[in-house]
Amino acid sequence: MIQTVVSVELPVDEKLRIQKNRLGPVDPDGTEKRIAIVTGTHGDELEGQLVCYELIRRLKAEPENLRGIVDIYPALNPLGIDSISRGIPMFDLDMNRIFPGNEEGPMMEAVVHRLMEDLKGADLCVDLHASNIFLMELPQVRINEISAKQLIPLGEKLNVDFVWVHGSATVLESTLAYSLNKLGTPTLVVEMGVGMRITREYGCRLVEGILNLMHEMGIWTGEVGEIRKPIISTDYQVEYLNADYAGIYLPHVQIGQKVRKGQLLGEILDPLTGTVEQKVEAPVDGLLFTRREYPVVYSGSLLGRILGGRKE
Repeated sequence: MIQTVVSVELPVDEKLRIQKNRLGPVDPDGTEKRIAIVTGTHGDELEGQLVCYELIRRLKAEPENLRGIVDIYPALNPLGIDSISRGIPMFDLDMNRIFPGNEEGPMMEAVVHRLMEDLKGADLCVDLHASNIFLMELPQVRINEISAKQLIPLGEKLNVDFVWVHGSATVLESTLAYSLNKLGTPTLVVEMGVGMRITREYGCRLVEGILNLMHEMGIWTGEVGEIRKPIISTDYQVEYLNADYAGIYLPHVQIGQKVRKGQLLGEILDPLTGTVEQKVEAPVDGLLFTRREYPVVYSGSLLGRILGGRKE
């Protein structure tokens, strides 16, 4: 059932309308658990669109196996998706930096407050993100260490490559996930793919992971595909690869590839002089889980990340 969560009048006879699709069991008894799938907070992150479509398709195909409530929010920032803007156009705002909002505040703060009211109380929320146009990310769950004890066992079931636990000092308190976790609604953040594109393999894998979580929660009784066991980053170093020079970055390895210390990962080229400005080598053995996709780089640009050796 399609429901409008927020509707706000805009200039020139337009509306900001945020909708969700609620799917539930054929014969509900009022005790069902609820999972919320949200995406589209940033208008240039489209990977979640396929996940929403495919998940709804699967659930509609086997309604007899649905035992709980599934709320799917494909576009928290519909204006951003319509205009291919990362933030909220006209307001020059990053939507994921104004949660939990304020009922009496400016328009967008009131909008995110109403979203929070609709989401809170779910038994689980999965917040889907893609990378930007510059980077490709392997499917991963990102968790802050404040909530790690509760969320790591859930993240392990989502069919991702690894779970990245961040230090509390890096946590942005104005995000949807932080705000919901603080209110007691367990929320997992998924990052995968690249901005402005859809990676079919990643989307289909995540759908299996969501169904697996739903099966664990008693919301889904249908079949679930093979689920991979992720690496947990708490025991491993994350190494960053940055450019030392400006130029054109040409990667030599594929994302998801296991690399060896000293292996050539890519080169920064100078098209004017025909020279190689920097040979980018792996500082450690490990898994390349982030790779630069946009070729123009400057000194300091992020070229990739490697999940490396065990922490001492």
